[in-house]
This record gives sequence, structure tokens and C-alpha cells, in this order.
Amino acid sequence: MIVPGFSETTALVAVLELKSFTRAAERLGLSPARVSELVRSLEGRVGVRLVERTTRSVAATQAGERLLERLRPLLDEYRAALESLNEFRSEAAGTLRLTVPPPAADFVLAPLVGRFLAQYPAISLDVSVDRAFVDIVAARFDAGIRPGERVARDMIAVRISDEMPIVLAASPAYVERHGAPKTPQELTRHACIRFRQPTGALVPWRFGKKRRQFEVQIDGPLTATEAGIAIAAATDGAGLIQLPASYVAREIADGRLLTVLADWAPPPVEGFFLYYSSRRQMRPPLKALVDFLRNAYRRPSAGRHRHVD
Repeated sequence: MIVPGFSETTALVAVLELKSFTRAAERLGLSPARVSELVRSLEGRVGVRLVERTTRSVAATQAGERLLERLRPLLDEYRAALESLNEFRSEAAGTLRLTVPPPAADFVLAPLVGRFLAQYPAISLDVSVDRAFVDIVAARFDAGIRPGERVARDMIAVRISDEMPIVLAASPAYVERHGAPKTPQELTRHACIRFRQPTGALVPWRFGKKRRQFEVQIDGPLTATEAGIAIAAATDGAGLIQLPASYVAREIADGRLLTVLADWAPPPVEGFFLYYSSRRQMRPPLKALVDFLRNAYRRPSAGRHRHVD
């Protein structure tokens, strides 16, 4: 039997880990057709079907699963062997794969990524923005960014942002037409813009006062999974919106949104952490990113919001 090439085995591992030829192609920087060709070539060399393909799914055969278990540590060792040469370099180098949720991508990483790349020109970042939780070990990411409560206990976590205060806001036009609620219970008579989580569950509206926390059942004309359309609707007067203050800081600063029920603000959302596996040796590029984000983390001064009491 002719020994398969490295590109073929790498393609197979990506396909079986991601359960998708399209996502594997994105990871490897190849076309889906080329990835499919490499996997078929590997199956032809070994004379065994390794991947079960249907129009809706991709999965490993029993032989493919056994080969994947043997290949993973070998590829890790191959990668580590190459990166061991970095100690002879004067600077950290290599590619870092990160999984990041939209809020962290927008408000934590985006303001810093240009400065990081300028400081470490030999490092490349491959950032996957995904709201759903991702197993960084199974998906072969170097690190992830998530709120602290979503980081597994066996991960090493580094805080990179403060807690995020939550605000309830409405446009001046909405307040003029409908008035501002005086208590959270009055929200049942108002149009409220809701958010739906990746699991399908609706994000509850929480409030707090004098150490008492509670939820309010609300309804409204719009439910969204992303903030952009919801914020646009709120500024156009479609209803009230509740979300982290950083999302609407610009709209509040320029008067397009007003904060309401400020005295009933819920506890802030836990800030973001960069996390990585404690079972892997830290690569030099990851150490550079950890040190950079740790040094960049500063507690911002509290901004002033225009609000309606």
C-alpha cells in the first residue's frame, strides 16, 4: 500500500472533526471539491471507506473513527515538532485559531486586533465568530473567548473584559407616543423587542432592586437573534430593548435612545475570558496573545447615559 500524503490525512481529520466538507474546506483554505478529492484519494489508497456521505450529513465509518483516533495525536506531534523551532526565532510566529462570540468580537477583540498584529507581524489570526458554545479541543481551536460562566472547569481562563452593565432603552419618539414605564411590571403594556438564543429559548428580561432580582414576561412586535436589526428597530421607535450597554452606547450618546427604568437595572453580565486547554503545552503565539490581552485589559471609566426616570 502506498502511504497517504500529509494533505490527504489532514483533509480527512478536518472533515471528520467538523462533519462537513464545506467547513473543512474553510479551515484548510481549499475548495470543497479539492477536500473531497483528497478524501477520496485517501480512501482509494487504503482500500477502505472512511467517510459516510449523505445529502444531509457527514460521519465517520467505524474504520474512519479508528483512523481519526490514531491520527489526532500524530498530527499534534507533527505540529508541535515544527513549532519547537520557534524558540530559535526572535519573535513568536504561527497561526492562532480562535472561536469568539459576536459581542466579544465586536467590543473586545476588534478594537485590539490591529495593534496585536502590528506588534506580532509573524502571527496570523484565524477567527471564527460563533454565538454557540464550541468545544475548542474537539474543534481544534487554540483558544476561545466566552463569558466566564460558560468556560469549562478544566480550562485555563484569563479575564479580558469587565462585567457588562445591562440597560433598558427606547427612542425619544417611542417615549413621546407611549410614555416611559415607571416600574418593570408596566412593561406588559409596552412593545418589547426580544432576543432568541441559539438553543431557541427567548432571552428573559431581568431586573433588580435592593438585592431582589426577578424576571418580567414581555411581548412585542420583533424577536431577533442578532443585535443589529433589533437596535435599528428600537431607534426607529418600534419598542423597548434590553441588552448590554456597550451595544447601544453610541445611540445613547447621540440621543437616539434613552435609558429607562435605570433604578431597576439588573446585575451586570459577567465579562469575557480568553480560555485554552490545560492539557496542551502553550504555543508561543498563544502566549503572546494571552500576555497582550492581559496587558490591554483595563477597567473603563463609567460613562454617563441620558435616561428617563
